[in-house]
Amino acid sequence: MTTERFDQGLAKRKAVLGDEYVEASFNNADSFNREFQELVTEYCWGGCWADETLSARDRSLMNLTMIAALNRMHEWELHFRGAIRNGLSRDELRSVLHQIAIYCGIPVGVECFRIARRVLDELDTELDTA
Repeated sequence: MTTERFDQGLAKRKAVLGDEYVEASFNNADSFNREFQELVTEYCWGGCWADETLSARDRSLMNLTMIAALNRMHEWELHFRGAIRNGLSRDELRSVLHQIAIYCGIPVGVECFRIARRVLDELDTELDTA
């Protein structure tokens, strides 16, 4: 599949989620779900994320809260990593997590902090070994 919207979406998806994750999503796709990967890339990432009305940073803030509210923690971790790529500081991320805990509930906040701590520890370890 190659359309302008798909190509924009693929570039944006890789910028936020990382090349490795996106390429694995396509490499692991089969005849049953490949079309879904294309749909997500074209419409979610090409139609929404590539729209420059909102910054990628703002979209990351929104996604962290919405995905937490839906309690989709695997996706939340991906977008937490994306929020870091999109320039959110640790202080800003902590503040977002506080807001998530207040509006979505303490158990969700606890889970988000647990995931955030693990991701940040991984990033710190990567920086220490670089």
